[in-house]
Amino acid sequence: MIKDNQKYFNRLHLLVDAVVIALSYSLAWLIKFATPLADTEPGVTALSVETYFSALYFIVPGYVLLYYFFNMYTPKRTTRRKYEIAGIIKANTTGTMLFMVVLYAFKIEHFSRLLVGLFYIINIMLSTFSKTMMRNSLQYFRKKGYNLKYVLLVGYSRAAEEYITRINANPQWGYVVRGILDDRVPGGTLYKGVKVLGRIENLLYILPENKLDEIAVTLALEDYNRLEKIVDLCEKSGVHTKFIPDYNSFVPSRPYTEDLMGLPVINIRYVPLTNTLNWIAKRAVDVVGALCGLIIASPVMLLSAFFVKVSSPGPVIFKQERVGLHNKTFYMYKFRTMELQKPSQEKKAWTVKDDPRVTKVGKILRKTSLDELPQLFNILAGEMSLVGPRPERPLFVKKFKEEVPRYMIKHQVRPGLTGWAQINGYRGDTSIRKRIEYDIFYIENWSMGLDFKIMFLTIFKGFINKNAY
Repeated sequence: MIKDNQKYFNRLHLLVDAVVIALSYSLAWLIKFATPLADTEPGVTALSVETYFSALYFIVPGYVLLYYFFNMYTPKRTTRRKYEIAGIIKANTTGTMLFMVVLYAFKIEHFSRLLVGLFYIINIMLSTFSKTMMRNSLQYFRKKGYNLKYVLLVGYSRAAEEYITRINANPQWGYVVRGILDDRVPGGTLYKGVKVLGRIENLLYILPENKLDEIAVTLALEDYNRLEKIVDLCEKSGVHTKFIPDYNSFVPSRPYTEDLMGLPVINIRYVPLTNTLNWIAKRAVDVVGALCGLIIASPVMLLSAFFVKVSSPGPVIFKQERVGLHNKTFYMYKFRTMELQKPSQEKKAWTVKDDPRVTKVGKILRKTSLDELPQLFNILAGEMSLVGPRPERPLFVKKFKEEVPRYMIKHQVRPGLTGWAQINGYRGDTSIRKRIEYDIFYIENWSMGLDFKIMFLTIFKGFINKNAY
C-alpha cells in the first residue's frame, strides 16, 4: 500500500537532497579553488579548506529546511514540473540571501562570494536534475503497475466524471479508480471503464477491508446534505479522504479563501487586482506606459489625425460610451474611421467585414489598430488600462449579461487597450463566449509578468489582425 511506503520515500527524498546540496557546494569549491578562477578574488585564500567545508554543517540542514518550507516534500503526483522548478529556485534564492546576510552579519570578509554564487547556480541545476530523475523513475514504475494509489469515488456527478477523465489521461500519476458508489445511478453503470459498484451505504463493508489508499467524495450538489456523515465515516476508518466539489462551473480552480474568526469563507472569484499593492503597481505602469506611448506615437497620431480630417467631413476624434470598471460608463476615444452617422445608425451593430460605413483611411487605421491610439488619454484619465478586457457598449453589455455566463466578471478590472483575448485572435466579430473565457483567465491569473507578456505579443499579434475591419 502507498501509505506504508510513503514515509520511506520521503526519507529517501530528503537524503538525496542532502547529498545533492553537499555535492553542489563541493563542486562550487572545486571550481573556485582548483581552476583558473582561483586568483580572481584577492584575499579569499586566507580561509582554510576546513573552514569552508565546516559551513556544510549549517548549509545542508538549512537548505533541507527551506525545501520543506517551500513544500518540496509534499506528494507531487499531479504537480506540474514548472511549479517544482519554481520551488527549487525560490528555496535556493532565499538560502543564498540568508547565506549572504550571515556573512555580512558576522563580518566574514574573506569568504568567497563567487563560491556562494556558483553554489546557487550548481545547486539549482543538480536539484532540478535529481528531482526530475526521481519523478521520471516513479512515473516509469507507475506505468508498470507499481506505486499505485487505489481510489474509490463516493457519488456520481460531473465532478466524478471530470476526475475520472483526468486520471485516465494521466497514467503517470499512478491513480487507479476502483469504482463509484451512488444511490441514484444503477449498479453496473460504466463511465470510461469505471463501474458503479453499488450504493453509498456499502462504505460500511468496504472501508474495514483496508484496501483503499484514498476516498474521493464526489457527491452531486443535491446530495450535499449527506456530506458530513460520509466524511465522518471515512475519517473513522483512517483512509485519506478528499473532497472534489461539484460546483467547479462557478467556482474557480484556485478559490480565494478568508478566515472570518474561524469561519472559512470562499470567494467565488479571485481577482488579484483587488490587492492594493497590485493595483498601485499596475496603475503606475499604466501612467508611465501611456506617457511614453504618447511621446513615441505622437508623429503617427498627428499624421493619422490629418488624413482623417481630409478624407471625410466630421470630427477627427470619435467618442463612444463604453462600460468600464464596476459597471461605470465612460467615453472611449478613437480616431474616426467611418462616415459621419446619426446616433441611431451608429448604435445598430458592430462593424462587419467590408462595412460600407468605413472610410478608405479608416480601413488602414482599423487594420493596423492605429485608430486605438487616442485611448492612451483614457488610460491617463484612469478610465482604462494598457492591458485588460476590451470595453463594450452599454446596449451590448445589457444583451450579453443575460446570454453569456459570467460575462459581467470582466467589469471587476479596468478595461484595456489590449488584452489576453485580443492577442489570441478574439477581437471584432468573433465568439463572445470564447472572448469571455480568455478575459476571465486574465482576471484570475493576473500578474505584472502576464501584462508585459501581453504588451510584447501585441506588437506581433495585436496591432494587425484578420478580424480587425
